[in-house]
Amino acid sequence: MKPGACSLSPHIVMREAGLPADLVKVDLAAKKTEDGGDFLAVNPKGQVPTLALDEGGILTEGPVIVQYIADRAPDSGLLPPAGSLDRYRVQEWLNFVSSELHKTFSPLFRPTTPEEFKVIVKQTLAAKFAVLDRALDGKAYLMGDRFTVADAYCFTVLRWAKPMGIDLATWPNLTAYMARVADRPAVSAALTAEGLA
Repeated sequence: MKPGACSLSPHIVMREAGLPADLVKVDLAAKKTEDGGDFLAVNPKGQVPTLALDEGGILTEGPVIVQYIADRAPDSGLLPPAGSLDRYRVQEWLNFVSSELHKTFSPLFRPTTPEEFKVIVKQTLAAKFAVLDRALDGKAYLMGDRFTVADAYCFTVLRWAKPMGIDLATWPNLTAYMARVADRPAVSAALTAEGLA
């Protein structure tokens, strides 16, 4: 994991599910684990999150990992049952966060991205934030009153707004949502463990 990166999402889900996990910090620039190991030998993609499985092998890609974790703790309510429409709704939100938010943020992290393009990226994100703000009207979480893996991922990605100079105050439902998610004990514990509280 890299503190504050998208690996925060599965970290939150592990804590919400009550499952044990050994977190290993990764220096993504050097592609080294905190003990000096070669991270590319663990995950040839060189990206977090990466989940080492007890039975051997790894899983990569945050939306897949959080579903895997939630399926290991079905009583947690983090993911509706397979085949249910609600499950597909959660997957719909996971895909929205992945393709419309996460990847749209990416150019803002690159020092080589021209400032003119960063303006366009922030405008694109604003339109996506407006979609989320409308979807959260009258709801505690993306699926209503139930916190799911989609909320863990959405919260993680939306935390990048502030360091990128985007003020979420324009979207009051989104601002309230962020505060509500941050107040969850498992989320607070994950933020503290990563030095982000």
